Amino acid sequence: MDQLLERFEKVFVYTHQSPEHLNDLEAYCKKINIPYSLNKISEENIPFVPDVIVSAYYRYIIGSKVIDLVNGKIFNIHPSLLPQYRGCSSITWAIINNEEHAGYSYHYIDPGVDTGNIILQKQVKILGYDTQASLYQRIMFEAAKDFTPALDSVLNNAIGSEQQSNGNAKYYTRGCPYKGEINPDWDDATKERFIRAMIHPPLPPATLLGRPIWKFEEINNKNKEKTIA
Repeated sequence: MDQLLERFEKVFVYTHQSPEHLNDLEAYCKKINIPYSLNKISEENIPFVPDVIVSAYYRYIIGSKVIDLVNGKIFNIHPSLLPQYRGCSSITWAIINNEEHAGYSYHYIDPGVDTGNIILQKQVKILGYDTQASLYQRIMFEAAKDFTPALDSVLNNAIGSEQQSNGNAKYYTRGCPYKGEINPDWDDATKERFIRAMIHPPLPPATLLGRPIWKFEEINNKNKEKTIA
């Protein structure tokens, strides 16, 4: 937002009400006196024809008429190495699935879901101690550095690179993986990754048979207690 305000005379924001644990863009718009709307963006309610549209964690699918309004100069930041992990919870699933790297992609928005041409993409190594929270912060910190280059590419009519799925594209729907529940039949390595993938306070941690689990050692300790009893 601040980078956009440095570049453009007029900025209008479409957002939605945020849960308490997320930064509130609506409140920030009020604070700095930027016009905004909580309605879904559409060609009927855009107050002016923009030079570019930027999407960051926007929850609604943006229609083709809006895309056409700006001649395709509309792009999104997505926290994965597209076409891997399209959709939701991409960082969480990358940890669960034992990927070596996650990352971020600036990509054009088209009528599909996270399927537009790649503008800029970089990988970030997943560390053995990463939680969902730590990996998210590291990825988005790096992504913020590349916002200006991505914006400049769009304004300069860069075509971008077509996503190469090679049959390996992944898509995940909205919702907590496995409802946040640890399967007792999983091997220890999967359980450990899942626990780390669920840690993003103040969201609830993983659970095992209804009991909250913050670290893998808690599982072993509980098993020891049962053996002694």
